[in-house]
Amino acid sequence: MSAEAVLSAARKAGLKIATAESCTGGMVSAALTEIAGSSDVFERGFVTYSNEAKAQMLGVRAKTLSTYGAVSEEVAREMALGALQHSYATLAVSITGVAGPGGSEHKPEGRVCFGVARVGHVTTTETIEFGPIGRAEVRGASRDYALQLLLQAAST
Repeated sequence: MSAEAVLSAARKAGLKIATAESCTGGMVSAALTEIAGSSDVFERGFVTYSNEAKAQMLGVRAKTLSTYGAVSEEVAREMALGALQHSYATLAVSITGVAGPGGSEHKPEGRVCFGVARVGHVTTTETIEFGPIGRAEVRGASRDYALQLLLQAAST
């Protein structure tokens, strides 16, 4: 997935992008800002690795975290919406998952939850099971999938 294509589509649609990243640690932001001229589209990125950061920086509710856990579509939804609410962006993507190694029976390695929020549109979430393919591979696949989600959202 091309970060350039995401920036082009967002530019054409007049959108500003924010990211809310946990397990990817800023990889989506890095991919977008690697492109010269991205500052007219990329507004900001939040790296909220801890639950405290998710709550403080994005407004993720403690009850949501305690009820569903950090790796959940409910938290991904609140992260994406929080990125919009705490920025000047009009399109946001969020990522929270288990990159590995490890995981549990209920939250296995390679499970990643995504959220997409766009002003004036319904916020969507989904979970992808990348499987135990390795930490770097899960993070890279998550980055690429988030870029794909941004491209789709900017093109609609």
